[in-house]
Amino acid sequence: MRSTIGRSFSTATIILMLALVLVGTSFQVLVKDYLTDYLTDTALEDLQQNADAIADLASAYGSDGSVLNREFLVNLDVISQVSDADAVICNAAGRIIMCSDALSGCDHQGLNFNKDYIDKVIKNGGDVATGMIKDLYEESRYVVSTPILDAATGSALGIVIVSRPVEETAAVLSKISNLFSIVSLLVILVSFVVMTIFARRQGDPLKAMANAARSFGHGDLDARVKLEGEYPEEVEDLALAFNNMAQELQKSEYQRQEFVANVSHELKTPMTTISGYIDGILDGTIPESKSRYYLQIVSDETKRLSRLVRSMLDISRLQDQGGIPDEKKHQFDLEEAAGQVLITFEQKINGKKLNVDVDMPEHPVYTFANQDYITQVIYNLLDNAVKFCPEGGTLGLRIKEGGSKAYISIFNDGDTIPPDELPLVFDRFHKLDKSRSMNRDGWGLGLYIVKTIVCSHGENISVTSRDGRTEFTFTMPLVN
Repeated sequence: MRSTIGRSFSTATIILMLALVLVGTSFQVLVKDYLTDYLTDTALEDLQQNADAIADLASAYGSDGSVLNREFLVNLDVISQVSDADAVICNAAGRIIMCSDALSGCDHQGLNFNKDYIDKVIKNGGDVATGMIKDLYEESRYVVSTPILDAATGSALGIVIVSRPVEETAAVLSKISNLFSIVSLLVILVSFVVMTIFARRQGDPLKAMANAARSFGHGDLDARVKLEGEYPEEVEDLALAFNNMAQELQKSEYQRQEFVANVSHELKTPMTTISGYIDGILDGTIPESKSRYYLQIVSDETKRLSRLVRSMLDISRLQDQGGIPDEKKHQFDLEEAAGQVLITFEQKINGKKLNVDVDMPEHPVYTFANQDYITQVIYNLLDNAVKFCPEGGTLGLRIKEGGSKAYISIFNDGDTIPPDELPLVFDRFHKLDKSRSMNRDGWGLGLYIVKTIVCSHGENISVTSRDGRTEFTFTMPLVN
């Protein structure tokens, strides 16, 4: 299978060659027409002058057109060499009596020329043509014929035929064709070298991306495309996009591995506990009098497992939806919803003797959202706040309005969250209390669920922890 670079290279080469052929052909046609017209006009004009000069000279040397001496032949030879043309003199009967080919005479002398042509030249006072002169020359020629007139009587003594080969135009065109061919070959060669270098520069990063993708697919999650040197902007954008994608996939893979490890770890302890107690009851290790006590522990652990599965399903459902549709939202009072959730913690608050600081507007604060989900958010945040608030500490719930948003804040006294852990509090299975055991209920999913719900509404949540006070604040749209 041919590569994209190879196809582009072949296409560019074909286009370049076609362009050169078309340009060369058009140029040669134009030059040929120009040279043909120019050289023909120039050659015929020169030949006409030579023919007139020779005719005048022949008229002066011989009155009968036949007795032309050697001196005239020498002059004829000089004129022919200077003008680079051949001259033939015929008498009125059409017989060739002199030729410039040789001073001592040539094979043309004595030949009879076409009498009709002789009469035509004499009648018309001359003739101009291009073609072959039969029995004289084999190649095509420019031909000018002029009658030789008697100086005294003005009667025709014969004609002068002056000619020159047409090869000059062909020779010029041949030189132009050769020059164009050489230049075209040089252009193709240079283009080939430049395009090869360009193709390699284009292909190297693409091959690097292919190799990195292949390595990534084989499990090398650290594979990246290295951009060394200057590459086209599009290639750099593609390489950067690939590296960003690889980084996100690597992060997702690490999160998946961490998720599996955390789920396995979280399920292992309750499952071991349940299995151990059930086996103890069945084999009699646990006395019948204590069976009910241990069965209650098994029931609690089962409920905890059920809550974990339910939480994971809720998260999965929210993530699959990509947001909560408007048909599942309605208008409700945030103050009323938050107050009802706070009442459910009355027993725990009284048990820890907590001080409750509630700050809400005196009028209802309406929002447009899914009330069940927002109730769960407030519940999870209050549950954490009560859990980590020391005995006798302060638990706070505050709702404020600002612009088009309602700001709901839940805070508590207690240990400050370390700065390096603060960005991780919303990660799933992350527990602020690493030593939390079975008697402290929690999976590290509460805050992750909170953030997932808030983000699915298109809103934001943040956390601050300083000076012994931790505060979570999330936003909801405000409905006037």
